[in-house]
Amino acid sequence: MEFIDLIKSTLIFRTIILFVFGLCIGSFLNVVIYRLPIMLNNIWKKECQEFLDENIVIEAEKFNLSYPSSHCPSCKAKVPFWSNIPIVGFLILCGKCYKCKAKISVRYLFIELLTGIVFACVGYVHNDLLLIGFSLVFFSILIALIFIDFDTYLLPDELTLPLVWIGLLTNLNGAISGSLKLAVFGAVVGYMSLWSIYWIFKLITGKEGMGYGDFKLLAAIGAFLGVTYLCNVLIVASLLGIVYTVYLRVCGKSQRGDAIPFGPFLGAGAIMTFFCGNYFINVFLLV
Repeated sequence: MEFIDLIKSTLIFRTIILFVFGLCIGSFLNVVIYRLPIMLNNIWKKECQEFLDENIVIEAEKFNLSYPSSHCPSCKAKVPFWSNIPIVGFLILCGKCYKCKAKISVRYLFIELLTGIVFACVGYVHNDLLLIGFSLVFFSILIALIFIDFDTYLLPDELTLPLVWIGLLTNLNGAISGSLKLAVFGAVVGYMSLWSIYWIFKLITGKEGMGYGDFKLLAAIGAFLGVTYLCNVLIVASLLGIVYTVYLRVCGKSQRGDAIPFGPFLGAGAIMTFFCGNYFINVFLLV
């Protein structure tokens, strides 16, 4: 009880504990981001195999979040347990495999730090343990979706749909959105707004401008933040998407017509709106 009371009453202690906890969750999210798309791909292949009654090559018959154990993608050497310690393991190894010295992506470190910082910020703005718990689960799934979409252009239902329910459960008493009604409207308006844009764009151009996963993700964000902040999320996401697209064009990494995932920017817009409200939009309007 003393530990729980200390978390509730002491801001510095709460933020430090949540930062460390966030680092550990970030390490786990790295596993989810890499392995979940492969797991889903294997499941889809098996379903196609059963439906078509044909043999389809599956990458690994047994592949999940715990098996096989962590290993270097280059030399396949098992990763020592101490190297999985968030941040510390990466720094000790100097960002390289301990055996073959192949470079380890700095993104692993970035995701751990991002999750730790987001968790600490949640603890900074809230001291209610139940609300903190729901928020941490929501942002953990959101971070996973951001990087899965970057890698695969997919926003799996296995993550987006639970996120909608988590958003609504968080707001049973309107803790974040202001009321359950605003959360429900946020989910409906979030889905229908992008759904409408999708069909208008498709009817005009004959092309698909985004995927259904984006609709479900914005519905989840609307359920969590409430309908009031959806416009802010969309504007921030659009601005970030434009900046990212221009960056890719300038660097020669993208050409006209290339697909750009929108989910990561919706996720970033949701995180920024949760902590900063309409601050970024107000600054933009003043400029």
